[in-house]
Amino acid sequence: MDKMRDVQSEPANHEIPLDRVGVSNIVYPIKVLDKENGMQNTIGKINLYCNLPHNFRGTHMSRFIEVLNSYLDSISPHNIRKLLSDLRKKLDAERAHVDIHFTYFIKKKAPVTGAESFMNYDARFVAELGKNFDFITEVSVPVNTLCPCSKEISERGAHNQRARVLISVRMKKMVWLEDLIQYAEESASAPLYALLKRPDEKYITELAYDNPKFVEDVAREVAHKLDNNANITWYFVQVTSYESIHNHNAFACVKKDKEGKNRVRL
Repeated sequence: MDKMRDVQSEPANHEIPLDRVGVSNIVYPIKVLDKENGMQNTIGKINLYCNLPHNFRGTHMSRFIEVLNSYLDSISPHNIRKLLSDLRKKLDAERAHVDIHFTYFIKKKAPVTGAESFMNYDARFVAELGKNFDFITEVSVPVNTLCPCSKEISERGAHNQRARVLISVRMKKMVWLEDLIQYAEESASAPLYALLKRPDEKYITELAYDNPKFVEDVAREVAHKLDNNANITWYFVQVTSYESIHNHNAFACVKKDKEGKNRVRL
């Protein structure tokens, strides 16, 4: 059989280097570390990129999938760097980038009845390996907020709503998703559950009423907890409240580099 022509490796029409080339929106089954159970199966939506020098017309897309296939049994902060190193070697690139979005599940017990259900959280690993290695863990946590102003001025009740806390961190040692989720839920007026019986609903409703929080309060509470975690070196916190009596959202965010390196968020 005649050797096939390697079109990708031919010279480009314009000698312009490209920052990122590769494959995006790959939907794949993956396994991620689980604090309680060791490992959990989920579905990842994955982007894999590398840089492309000016003298190559295109990249070899199949090689990205080949590298990914060898890591499907465990995607974790412990092996992301090795994945990117393999990607650089396979593609003969100076830089490699991975972005993995996935759903993470935690089994939670209702606060009064103990009824069990799974809560789902949107999580993300994003990392890049060039001259240096950079890795960010991110999780989005749905919570409940009750307005302190509404409670203060109203004779009956107070408006409350679902809110979302987005936490992104860089770390020097392992920080579990469960820990970040706990920071968000403890900082809100009340946590959310997939399953609540009437005694649980009463408890959560009253808990939120006794614990009113502005989005600003929630953002500061989360930031305080992240400040006190010595394994976290950088963080970004964003809180969005989907207001129940306004046709707009309430918003607050805070970012801090605890090591003073002034790094840009990927």
